[in-house]
Amino acid sequence: MTKTFKGRPLLPGNAEESAEVSRVGFSPSASYVDIVFSGSKSGVIKDHENKDLYNRDIKGKILCLPQSIGSSAGACMMMAAAKADATPKVMLFANHVDSISACGLIMADNWLGKRIIAVDMLGDEFLDAVNTGDKIKVSEDGTVEIDN
Repeated sequence: MTKTFKGRPLLPGNAEESAEVSRVGFSPSASYVDIVFSGSKSGVIKDHENKDLYNRDIKGKILCLPQSIGSSAGACMMMAAAKADATPKVMLFANHVDSISACGLIMADNWLGKRIIAVDMLGDEFLDAVNTGDKIKVSEDGTVEIDN
């Protein structure tokens, strides 16, 4: 069964991949600190506060989450993880993206040429409908289709 949602495309693009889902906020600082300082290119998240993603490899996946949690280093951590090719292909937010994470996404896109497709404002129903492993299709206009 396919479920369709429409959000606001922040960094538009088309993609199809499997979902990694977090039902709690995503902290780029906590999630990427190990990748940035160890030089890892694996995309394995080490944020102990995020039990949904801890020890999961999000590299190249479609990351589905309620929102991101900004901190002063979040934008730089996201850009550094993008430089290491350790980020998801797409980030889908049920709510508004925070300004710090939006900055990191934009910096990675503009300064490094590494686009992480991003769509926010998909609604809480989106997170109720998606599970890790579901196939997702994202369109440039912010349309998200979940096949589960």
